[in-house]
Amino acid sequence: MKKLLTSVVAAVACYAGVASAAEINPAVVYDLGGRFDRSFNQAAYTGAEKYKEDTGTEYRDFEIQNDSQREQAMRNFARRGMNPIVAIGFSQASALEKVAKEFPETKFTIVDMVVDLPNVQSVVFKEHEGSFLVGVLAAMASETGKVGFVGGMDIPLIRKFACGYAQGVKYSNGDAEVFQNMTGTTGAAWNDPVKGGELAKSQFDRGADVVYHAAGGTGVGVLQAAADAGKLGIGVDSNQNGLHPGSVLTSMLKRVDVAVYEAFEAAANDTWEPGLTILGLAEGGVDWALDENNESLVTDEMKAAVAEAKEAIISGNLEVHDYMSDSACPM
Repeated sequence: MKKLLTSVVAAVACYAGVASAAEINPAVVYDLGGRFDRSFNQAAYTGAEKYKEDTGTEYRDFEIQNDSQREQAMRNFARRGMNPIVAIGFSQASALEKVAKEFPETKFTIVDMVVDLPNVQSVVFKEHEGSFLVGVLAAMASETGKVGFVGGMDIPLIRKFACGYAQGVKYSNGDAEVFQNMTGTTGAAWNDPVKGGELAKSQFDRGADVVYHAAGGTGVGVLQAAADAGKLGIGVDSNQNGLHPGSVLTSMLKRVDVAVYEAFEAAANDTWEPGLTILGLAEGGVDWALDENNESLVTDEMKAAVAEAKEAIISGNLEVHDYMSDSACPM
């Protein structure tokens, strides 16, 4: 079953705080990097905490330290009656598929991957659309015409971020150069801020003055390197503008917090459904962040340009190529 949300209004309304209709025992299994990675996992934690604050519902969570713990954590939660169980990250798919079959009465939600089972809800995002917008901003903020991208684990999903970003950069400045580096090929690539900083510095040394990361905890090092060098970084997933105020140009918001909150809320209200949910710009699932930490960096001209691009993408007049559709990028 494919479920494409035409609006995320319902999810955002839930996120504002609505009392639960029934008691639930929810749980979250984070991906490598842990709940305080200041990025992807922390967005999930924020959603769970918000639900707890709004409804008084306690939840359990688990931070895996290696791949072998994924299946064990989910199975332990299911045995203890936790329901729904939300798995964060594409790497959870194999373990979730196995455990979900063992516990057909338990509701499972997975973020960033599709698992086709009658008790599994899959939530994926159009990261390329949000990345396009921050690419527009990067190109306009750059004084050198050279910008960079640092990815975490070298997988199609992260190349999807990179490709969307490159398209946005080129849309704004066809002559711009985009440097790209991936941190590694294993899960350790999500939690290596030292390497992230080194990769960012190498791009600054080549002339880049704005670098976007999609690297989880590794990205903390990217943003630190940008601040140290007097350059600009771009955050991801969570709003990372406040990590280095005045040095983070913006953050590409990926509303994993809303996905977690909505999974809990739907289970409590008996409206949870299996199938696929896709969240892009039109659904409010991705966006860019503007607040007091970066408002001095974003000119009115930049705001207008990104608003125009956003409207064009939502209307269908501007199509952003999805790397994962053909494993290729036109840039």
